[in-house]
Amino acid sequence: MVVGDVTTGTELLVIGGGPGGYVAAIRAAQLGLDTTLVEKADIGGSCLNHGCIPSKAYISAADVAHGAGHAEDMGVFADPVVDMAGMRSWKDGIVTRLTKGVESLCTAAGVNLISGTASFVDEETVRVAHGGEGQGSESIAFEQCVVATGSRPIEIPGFAFTDEPILSSREALALESVPDELVVVGAGYIGMELSTVFAKLGASVTVVEVLDDVLPGYEDDVSRVVRERAESLGIDFRFGEAARDWEATDDGIRVQTTDEDDEVVEYAAEKCLVAVGREPVTDTLGLEAIELEPDDDGFLPTDEQARTDVEGVFAVGDVAGEPMLAHKGMAEGEVAAEVAAGEPAALDHQAIPAAVFTDPEIGTVGLTEAEAEAEGFDPVVGRMSMRASGRALTLDEKEGFVRVVADADTEFLLGAQIVGPEASELVAELGLGIEMGARLEDIAATVHVHPTLSEAVHEAAKAARGEAIHTR
Repeated sequence: MVVGDVTTGTELLVIGGGPGGYVAAIRAAQLGLDTTLVEKADIGGSCLNHGCIPSKAYISAADVAHGAGHAEDMGVFADPVVDMAGMRSWKDGIVTRLTKGVESLCTAAGVNLISGTASFVDEETVRVAHGGEGQGSESIAFEQCVVATGSRPIEIPGFAFTDEPILSSREALALESVPDELVVVGAGYIGMELSTVFAKLGASVTVVEVLDDVLPGYEDDVSRVVRERAESLGIDFRFGEAARDWEATDDGIRVQTTDEDDEVVEYAAEKCLVAVGREPVTDTLGLEAIELEPDDDGFLPTDEQARTDVEGVFAVGDVAGEPMLAHKGMAEGEVAAEVAAGEPAALDHQAIPAAVFTDPEIGTVGLTEAEAEAEGFDPVVGRMSMRASGRALTLDEKEGFVRVVADADTEFLLGAQIVGPEASELVAELGLGIEMGARLEDIAATVHVHPTLSEAVHEAAKAARGEAIHTR
């Protein structure tokens, strides 16, 4: 303990106020634990302040602008003008409202909020350094602790985010003007979402990706729909190239890449967005003080109850490993809080959905057909194309499909893959189906509203049973 420290005590200490952390804190307080939440920056974490919410705000605004300007087939003719500063102000208003809401929820639940950076002193104490000169520090004694420090964008050699033309997703979401030319390094979900946003807002976008396609980890027919739509927006993909360096020019920057033949390729741009993934934040925690070691990828390994290898210390959210999804972190936060309070709780990762807010959206949950086969199932697959969906056509969104995967013998639902309009919403029904142990018959026998996109889920289930009516 540092001389002059103020020392307080708490039953449950939560380090990090992002989705996993604040949910853990609120749930623990609801269960009667004296709970303290320490956050070094803004309540809501990266997701609410610099990621999930801001990016979806920009995606929605870009869709409005692009849709209005490209609706001639519907008989609508318009030439929208984009005020990026105004869009940013609107986005900031949403973020402020939500962060204040989360803070209010924490306070109402009885959570003690402390601003500062927490690091372990030992297995029962942390020291919190308060920001600002002369602000000092304090020590907090705890009985149990939830680590929820989240993640940050990965830097690559030669592309430091401290250099003004080089952007992480955070800086990209704070721009007040649309770059005339934008180079994006990385075609994962962040790179694809933001590439689409800026292309729709009028930027000339080039995406550099070392692999041979977009969205690694997704099946080819899923990623192809998204790539082809992006290409139709004018996005230029350069696969098999690795970012090497950049240099300033009189009118912007020049980004250098190396192709598969080790030849140097150059691209002129105003800005360069690096979106090659995110890494867990553990370097501020002083983990050596409690002998807790991250794995080879920097994550804190946990069991199904969010427990780490150190007794009484939990980890939730991005810092606990893939999938690095806010809703996964929230679910883990609830589990950690309930276990800390002595309640029986555990997390079933199979029913955790994933979504990519590209154009069109992607929503997945459970197993793919190949994964089901690898796990010993005899899978049966049903598919419904959005081209046969009346509602999709009335939205002028005909690309994509719904696919369901089930066990052929029992008809238990195993997984689903959706690419199309509102896929992030449609996947919830199938996630519920997996969670409750539903069979194909349960979905096929459920009457869905007409005309809706959800009818495609219904039809895919019927197709898997050989009972399709609206598709062949």
